[in-house]
Amino acid sequence: MPFQVATAIPRRAVTPAAFVRGVVAAYARYGLDPAEALQRGQIAPDLVNSPDGRVTAAQFEALAGHAMRELDDEALGWFSRRLPFGTYGMLCRASITAPTLEVALKRWCRHHRLLTEDVRLDLEVGEETATVTIRELRDLGAFREFCLVTLLRYVLGFSCWAVDSRIALRAAEFPFPEPGHVSVYPTIFSRTIRFDAAVAAIVFDKHYLSLPLTRSAIDLDNMLKGALRLTVLPYRRDRLLVERVRRVLRNARGRSLGAEDVASELALSTRTMHRRLREEATSLRDLKEEAKFELAKQELMRGRTPIKRIAEIAGFRNEKSFSRAFRSWTGASPREFRGRYR
Repeated sequence: MPFQVATAIPRRAVTPAAFVRGVVAAYARYGLDPAEALQRGQIAPDLVNSPDGRVTAAQFEALAGHAMRELDDEALGWFSRRLPFGTYGMLCRASITAPTLEVALKRWCRHHRLLTEDVRLDLEVGEETATVTIRELRDLGAFREFCLVTLLRYVLGFSCWAVDSRIALRAAEFPFPEPGHVSVYPTIFSRTIRFDAAVAAIVFDKHYLSLPLTRSAIDLDNMLKGALRLTVLPYRRDRLLVERVRRVLRNARGRSLGAEDVASELALSTRTMHRRLREEATSLRDLKEEAKFELAKQELMRGRTPIKRIAEIAGFRNEKSFSRAFRSWTGASPREFRGRYR
């Protein structure tokens, strides 16, 4: 299934040779020669068995795309039966008419069960997070890592494209030991990676589920003509970046966070964070002021915390500066506001 979820083809060689070996293993399963596919990807035969070898996303695209057509199996040998070329495109078509990402993912998981009984995908929604899990219903053998990583990339890639937003993962989990090429996982998923987990899963902020799908059938046709990119650059923008910054600031509760601290929490560079906030017509300074006000307002409405302590929680140096700022926000002093609320 072709996916195009980045603004540019990543030219760094970040896809591990282990995934190339996964494609070669599919050829072995069907008794065919992978030579032409390797040639299409300009991949030297001696790189295939290299323990630390890498290929670029464009190389892997050419290799995997050719293999899926030649083998007529988009699962590349993972499952007990073939998934003919175009199968995952059909899954996209079944999901693209959903009103929100949540509905689309529920459809994706439900319809994927029609494709194979070897694995089961589920969407689980908690108080703060959403999790897509893969439960293995048969032994995937040597294909296990390649299969689970690719299935999660399919879900994540389609989701980002469908809502036109980078979806920042809180974590990715895998039920196998840490592989030797673990260094590529943060590029593929998130900087928080867990191995030897119960199931394969990706975890993200549940607010992404409410984003509307923005793509038409024509958009889908064009996307499916694009390249398969298992290892991609992050999607060009995060439509929930502002909300993610707000959450970081709310959780600080009095700790002074600089731009570098906030950017680090978001796994972004400081420059990128500032640029993306400008694109959303706001700034870190404005969001800090908003966070201080919301936190102070909540504490005042509870009615028990001393105002001096509220000033500390909201990140002010003293009660006087807090009172001055609060009056500028509301036209009332903290005590007057508390009295009116009561």
